[in-house]
Amino acid sequence: MNERQRTMFLMTLPVVILFFCFNTLPLIKGFYYGLTNFKGYGSYDFVGLRNFADLFTDSRVGHSYLFTFKYAIVCTILVNVLSLILALGLNSKIKGKSVLRGIYFIPNVLGGLVVGYIFGFIFTYILPALGQVMGIGFLSDSLLSKSSTAWIGIVIVGAWQSVAMNTIIYISGLQTVPEDVYEAGAIDGVTGWNKFKSITFPLIMPFFTINMVLCMKNFLMVFDQIMSLTKGGPSQSTESISYLIYNNGLSGGQFGFQSANAFVFFVVIVIISVAQMKFLGKKEEQL
Repeated sequence: MNERQRTMFLMTLPVVILFFCFNTLPLIKGFYYGLTNFKGYGSYDFVGLRNFADLFTDSRVGHSYLFTFKYAIVCTILVNVLSLILALGLNSKIKGKSVLRGIYFIPNVLGGLVVGYIFGFIFTYILPALGQVMGIGFLSDSLLSKSSTAWIGIVIVGAWQSVAMNTIIYISGLQTVPEDVYEAGAIDGVTGWNKFKSITFPLIMPFFTINMVLCMKNFLMVFDQIMSLTKGGPSQSTESISYLIYNNGLSGGQFGFQSANAFVFFVVIVIISVAQMKFLGKKEEQL
């Protein structure tokens, strides 16, 4: 091993150790506890794969997966559409676009719990008051008080906070598109929607892939918005997988069972992310 290789090894080693300690080791321990009936305290016994088998018959776990996937899909589509529209506007030749970029990025700086508590106050007190004054029946009651509408409030908060980062990524992609390409397209009469469809979007497809994968992963792991807005209610209608694992695992005496749930959830996220990258990667090659 020469001096350069030794230097690179010493630079990489601390990162590998930290990754193993804070990522790989907890995953291994989580799988280990998933094979037990550990309650989070006291003694425990090995139960084999019983916890993993019970996950597929537990109705509460099944409902949390359905809600989480519904939330993640809706938010991913909504955020990417809004982010792309904002990025196109902020990348155009308008006055004060640097200031506007800073303003639009503010939601991403704020903590998820802080944003959730602020919107919780708005949904619970301000909007119902406005609805009663203006005679709008839909707004007269809090969005968070009904099982049929509580998820909408969570989607609004999650999307509002996530649009900022996605917009920045799309702006970065738009700035990599050479101006010569647009000029050549203009000569051929490519304008408006055709300009976006034929020139802009194919050239920013790698950035679209990044946003889609990150969005889906982050929204599948939704926790802060659930914790601050509904705590899984009403009637467990907005209970995400992460919140179920946290709530029942730490205070519900199901540490072993929820450890198995967490391990399965990790595998599901990895599979979805890999599938997205392969599918969108093929689309990039086709474009």
